[in-house]
Amino acid sequence: MSAPRHNHRNSIGRRLGHVLIIVSASLFLGVFLLLPLASVFVEAFRQGVHAYLVSLHQPEALAAIRLTLLVAAIAVPLNLVFGVAAAWAMTRFEFRGKAVLGALIDLPFSVSPVISGLIYVLLFGAQGWFGPWLTAHGIRVIFAVPGLVLATVFITLPFVARELIPLMQAQGSEEEEAARVLGANGWQLFFRVTLPNIRWALLYGVLLCNARAMGEFGAVSVVSGHIRGLTTTLPLEVEMRYNEYDYVGAFAVASLLAMLALLTLALKALLEWRYRGELAAHAPGGH
Repeated sequence: MSAPRHNHRNSIGRRLGHVLIIVSASLFLGVFLLLPLASVFVEAFRQGVHAYLVSLHQPEALAAIRLTLLVAAIAVPLNLVFGVAAAWAMTRFEFRGKAVLGALIDLPFSVSPVISGLIYVLLFGAQGWFGPWLTAHGIRVIFAVPGLVLATVFITLPFVARELIPLMQAQGSEEEEAARVLGANGWQLFFRVTLPNIRWALLYGVLLCNARAMGEFGAVSVVSGHIRGLTTTLPLEVEMRYNEYDYVGAFAVASLLAMLALLTLALKALLEWRYRGELAAHAPGGH
């Protein structure tokens, strides 16, 4: 067999392999991602736009929306500050217990959200370790907003830190050391050198953290008490309506969560497209 013919057959084989991989990935995404997502909106609008809007304008739904946004608005900034501090400590310093800190950052990935919620009940519940003291001082944590925030912070804790740590390790500390030699103080070092180099990873981590915070169910379900209109976030409202056989209402609320997730992805894609040049420049190995 001549070499040109052999190379031609190999080229055809590679192309067929590429096509099969692309088709398989597309089918997988279509069946397990796009089809369920589309079914949410189909079920939400099954009885028309009016029924959909009525479901979303119910007081319980509006309260769930406000509470979800409130919890995310508190939890995400807290994890942003923690993520930056943890990444700085993990990549710029050597200290005893560094491996333990890395393991603790990853802990929410390995612990079931339900278990984390039960831990907070054990600590702050009426019969928990700190429960009697909190009750005596009129402080409510479990079955109240503070409990929801604590559970959400725990579940979303790794997202910002785990986006920053690999990038900061790859970038090294040469620019920061040069700025320190030139007389920059700590705040100038962070805002003028470190932050510009990590801002896109930071933004990506915040987007992921926010999406998880608004969609968290397990831990929030345990600490909320399911008090309708007071401690029910959007995921809990979906569950409660579905259990009450209000399928249109359940899918209407679920569609809000889906739209928030899609909005997060769209914002990420838009920013990546708008600032793709800067992203390439700040990527490890970029110029």
